[in-house]
Amino acid sequence: MATKENDQIIKENSCETKMGLPYVLEGFTTIFKTGSISNKCCGKLVVLGKVCHSALVKRTLENPRFKDLNPATIIAKRIQTWNNCLALIDSPSPST
Repeated sequence: MATKENDQIIKENSCETKMGLPYVLEGFTTIFKTGSISNKCCGKLVVLGKVCHSALVKRTLENPRFKDLNPATIIAKRIQTWNNCLALIDSPSPST
């Protein structure tokens, strides 16, 4: 079952302790609702890692509270958020 697999990934990688709650909430809002993610939160997300990011989003989707959401839309937003953050972190900052 996917839930146990995601829980195991989250536990083995200490995913729930790698990001502070304000960043978790910001990332959640960006993916599951609407909004944009800050540069600082993007940095935290990239440090969290793609495996943890994916497992946490998948586990959240399995929660009955989110049964009305379209999983394909959420997965697309997860991938878009990850790619945007990765590009932001990898690109040099413009000089001021």
